Amino acid sequence: MKVLHIAPHLGGGVGKAHAAISAALPDEAVQQTFILLEQPKDRRYIGMIESAGARVIVAESLDQVAAEAGEADIVQFEFWNHPRLFECLARCDFPPMRSVFWSHISGLFKPLIPPGLIQESARFVFTTEASRAIDYLAQMPPRKTSVINSGFGFETAPPRRRRRDNRPIIAYLGTVDFIKMHPGFFDAIDRLEGDDIAVAVWGRDDPLSAVAARARAMQHPERVIFMGETDKPAAALADADIFFYPLQPDHYGTAENALVEAMSLGLVPVVLDNPAEMAIVRDGETGFVATSVEDCASILDMLLASPDLRERVGANAARHIAETRTAAHSVRDFMILWLGVLAEEPRRCDFRAVVGETPADWFLATQRLPGTEWKWSGRAGAENAAKGTLAHFESVFAGDASLRRLRA
Repeated sequence: MKVLHIAPHLGGGVGKAHAAISAALPDEAVQQTFILLEQPKDRRYIGMIESAGARVIVAESLDQVAAEAGEADIVQFEFWNHPRLFECLARCDFPPMRSVFWSHISGLFKPLIPPGLIQESARFVFTTEASRAIDYLAQMPPRKTSVINSGFGFETAPPRRRRRDNRPIIAYLGTVDFIKMHPGFFDAIDRLEGDDIAVAVWGRDDPLSAVAARARAMQHPERVIFMGETDKPAAALADADIFFYPLQPDHYGTAENALVEAMSLGLVPVVLDNPAEMAIVRDGETGFVATSVEDCASILDMLLASPDLRERVGANAARHIAETRTAAHSVRDFMILWLGVLAEEPRRCDFRAVVGETPADWFLATQRLPGTEWKWSGRAGAENAAKGTLAHFESVFAGDASLRRLRA
């Protein structure tokens, strides 16, 4: 079976997921090709994917993408709101094909998933059970959609280190900005009782960011230490006991790799009651789901004072991840899905009719559902070119008239 993966790039969580899946796929059953729509900036996972036997190429043109699709048995789009992917969907002259989408956004909040993409595809696969709550899915045939996990725990990791003072450490690892991290993180840490509180924050550290400013304004700024980025999360978390991971309620994540990895190491997760996190953490069993910042602080105080509780829930978390969130599980699910699609005839897909013809159409396809309006709030001018934002589309399609009109 020849599977072509079309992706903007293979950095971050998408590359990490495919590195694990490619290594676990049966070599004799699947031949994978990944065609990238932009030059990769992060090559960490590309080498791992190639070492597993897959072919990775950067597209020279959309004609090359179409030609590769014509040679494949299955064409799988690694889907998120990236400008180059929407350009490919709208402008590539695809042959008849068996198309699968694996969505790395939940669709519950912006960026939205255009319903027409689910209708046009042979199968549309989510990365979180939380996406089942999307309203319009009730009108879709159940066989069209499924869920295959893209976040995996560590199968092997360095042993957890036990400190002589037995002082529990709280850790956070992930995106350290308020696009995703909840600003109440520091309020919760300030509320904790006791004088010996240690919190390690791992991730890209910008001393001029709003996050750093909020940390400096704490009543107890000495409690938080910014550790910087790491490419060895297992080692970074080896000293920690509690994984405090409060995210914004409308964040873009799905599989939450950092959360799953921390749980696989036996850390006790404390999260807010957002859909993606609630699909991973079983409250009171494999971690704790808080309903507010104040609730976060109360749970953290309880855990800091209860080593037996930390040990029991941490062990539950590690066991649950080992039993449910592994690359082998996702490989099995993909093999079943691909074989089912392989039994169907290839067909032409009119993605252009779904996403539109201009960069402005492509951006708006992720901001509002068909038949509803979108109006520029006026705040987009100050944004950086974070993935999928209007500024990102403008940076890729510089000078595009349709995008200029959105700001009018």
